[in-house]
Amino acid sequence: MANTLSLFISFDGNCREALDYYGKVFRAEVRDLMTYGQMPSDAGHSVSEADMDRVVYSYIPIFGCHVMFCDFPADTKLTKGDNINPTLGSDDAEELRRIFAALADGGKVWMALEKTFWSELYGMVQDRYGIIWQLSLDSMTDQGAKAE
Repeated sequence: MANTLSLFISFDGNCREALDYYGKVFRAEVRDLMTYGQMPSDAGHSVSEADMDRVVYSYIPIFGCHVMFCDFPADTKLTKGDNINPTLGSDDAEELRRIFAALADGGKVWMALEKTFWSELYGMVQDRYGIIWQLSLDSMTDQGAKAE
């Protein structure tokens, strides 16, 4: 069973600037940058004109950790401090479901575990302590293990 723990950091329209900054600070290459406008058309999400050039995903390998970055959509309120999420990746769907259910107990499901264009099984849940977790069953476990 392959498992990873990564971080996902969200920004309010200045993700590219932050990626440039963190890339320089950690002397690491920014990888896989994708904007909302570049998402597959069959992703099931409509993209507003304001979001077309915002970053939907990118990552930088930092000290062996897969640190992912994105911009929140323009119409979504970002609260600094709540914009860093632990992200679990696993190749074990049942274990992912068990962890998701345990975190949801006394918490709040933000996005039920379901198939997305980037993962066979993905969901977001806020635990009883207010921490928002992202869980993913996909190739992220490979990427996290290969982070430099």
